[in-house]
Amino acid sequence: MSEKIPAIGSLRERIQLLNKVMSDDGAGGHVVSFVLLATVWAKVNPAKGRVFFEADSRGAIASYEILIRYRSDLNIGDQIIYRDEKLEVISADDLNGRKAYIKCICNKKTVAG
Repeated sequence: MSEKIPAIGSLRERIQLLNKVMSDDGAGGHVVSFVLLATVWAKVNPAKGRVFFEADSRGAIASYEILIRYRSDLNIGDQIIYRDEKLEVISADDLNGRKAYIKCICNKKTVAG
């Protein structure tokens, strides 16, 4: 089922899109870095949060639903900077199949000692 196209004026937040780049480290491994792709307007909705336990630590994952104009160069694993917070792109799907908007689901993971 396709979702309703939002009004263009509802994209009120400035975000930065960062592409994940993997380079050879010269020792058989790789180094991950992120390169600025673009700064765009977006509609950002905090979706949900949950607590998790990992080894001897606990943490929280906050999910965000972010809507931007369509672009073909945003991929899973890329990052979005929203209000100085780094969010990992979990999914980036065409909103209604018409290549007008992309709906991204992003997570921010925080681990507390």
